Amino acid sequence: MSQIVYFVRHGEVHNPEKILYGQQAGWNLSDRGKKMAERIAQWSSNLKIGAIFASPLERAQQTAKPIANVHKLTITTNNDLIEAANIFEGKKFELGSGVLMHPASWKHLWNPAKPSWGEPYVDLVNRMLRALWLARDSANGQSAICVSHQLPIWILRRFIEGKRFIHDPRKRQCTLASVTAIELDSNGAISGISYEEPARDLLPQK
Repeated sequence: MSQIVYFVRHGEVHNPEKILYGQQAGWNLSDRGKKMAERIAQWSSNLKIGAIFASPLERAQQTAKPIANVHKLTITTNNDLIEAANIFEGKKFELGSGVLMHPASWKHLWNPAKPSWGEPYVDLVNRMLRALWLARDSANGQSAICVSHQLPIWILRRFIEGKRFIHDPRKRQCTLASVTAIELDSNGAISGISYEEPARDLLPQK
């Protein structure tokens, strides 16, 4: 019997100053982000979900809550789903803020393949794979939902698709409240991957 583990990116965060919040606690969904979470819950209503996991950060827990309510399940917090660590966490990262142009930042930018400014991609993939297998095994033969963050989900997808980890962040296909579905065959091995955006109409205009 095949299964699907759905990796959901959290909804929009209230962040008017455009801070790179990373693993910091205390960042909550905006009003639009809450609507995105409700949309994901509605989208999931016809799925047979046996387990729901979420990153420990508030924005992921808040996104997971309406989904858990729909399926009458308890959210299991999994630290493996947390956002990637980043040396620039807590700094303003709005376009033109100048953070990356400052000489103090340059010592962190020498190796984009690792990356040198944050959690190594290899470590990121290993913990996201652990989260995938745990979700698979915990769902009692049904599908599972894992609420996480953009970079961990994107790097997991690139690994599964056999692509290089180094990439242009502007081209990640993992928008707010998006769903990256990893299909597993009857033996529990990865057999496919797909992507959709149930809350596309709620995305902020660029």
